[in-house]
Amino acid sequence: MGAGTGSETDTAGAEARSERSVPIGTTGVGRRAVAWSAGLAVALLGVAIGSATIGPVHIASTVVAQAVLDALPWFSFRVPDTAATIVLDLRLPRIALAAIVGSALGGAGTVMQGFFRNPMADPSIIGVSTGAAVGAVGWIVFPLAVPFGLGLQGAAFAGALIAAFAVYAIATEDGRTPVATLLLAGVAIQTFLGAVISYMLVQSGESLRRVTYWLMGHLHDAAWNDVVVTLPIVLLALAVLLAYTRDLNVLLLGENDAHALGIEVERTKRVLLAVSSVLTAAAVAVAGVIGFVGLIVPHVMRLLVGPDHRILLPTSALAGGGFLVAADTLARSGPAELPVGIVTAAVGAPFFLYLLRRQEVHAL
Repeated sequence: MGAGTGSETDTAGAEARSERSVPIGTTGVGRRAVAWSAGLAVALLGVAIGSATIGPVHIASTVVAQAVLDALPWFSFRVPDTAATIVLDLRLPRIALAAIVGSALGGAGTVMQGFFRNPMADPSIIGVSTGAAVGAVGWIVFPLAVPFGLGLQGAAFAGALIAAFAVYAIATEDGRTPVATLLLAGVAIQTFLGAVISYMLVQSGESLRRVTYWLMGHLHDAAWNDVVVTLPIVLLALAVLLAYTRDLNVLLLGENDAHALGIEVERTKRVLLAVSSVLTAAAVAVAGVIGFVGLIVPHVMRLLVGPDHRILLPTSALAGGGFLVAADTLARSGPAELPVGIVTAAVGAPFFLYLLRRQEVHAL
């Protein structure tokens, strides 16, 4: 599957090896990262402002800006109460959460694709999303059976981390975690957890509609509390991953070469897997299973900015946020609101087929 990525990964590894001791801000790579990130941040802001104006009730962008500023103590605008409520209590929390979740999935997908050296990898490849689904569906169907008084989001987060830990424990032997074994363990755990979800769906009864809606991905009930809880987790996780981007570049050369260049291979792999799992768990816990964001966004950004993860990670996170905000805006713009996962799947599935076709061509 990774036949088409060898030259790109070698390039990223060689660049990281040559610049390993140079602070990123002083290199051409650093300047490109800042320029691309700034441009994507502006684009994300533009998409967010546009999204805030769209809905059953159209609100002009000037009114949106006034409503936001009016919430600050230094400004005073005469914004109608209805418009202020729609903007501040309904649309902005949803837009903010979409940006956070999209950034988490874009960042986690970037790391997973680099880690497995496979552009088909996504954040759910080691069973994190399926584990979160088991936790959430279990809470909905059997709420009294979920321990420690966890809410739905807490149960989903715990399920995701338990699944990731199980995959890592199964794949690790004598202190080493071969990537191929990790991938196979992830497939096995996903298959088992999929069977558990199927059983709970059979038992769901009147909860089936709620379970199905959650599994398709959603942002309809986003609140500021979700933003406040999720944002610090995602920012901290992305910061940790950004600190390891050079090591990830070198790891693409192969574990033996990485070890020879001074990388603590197993420690680096543990950190990358653990932090990526936390990112994915945080996203799935508040928004359900939203597919394809972590697959297509890193791939598109790799085509635009190249394979160096020092640029690819921050740009994929920002692009993922913008993509999910746009997808959610489309999901809630029709006569009947759709789960955002349907929109991302409608965009992502054709792109996935394109990737498969591209891999077949490279393999010839």
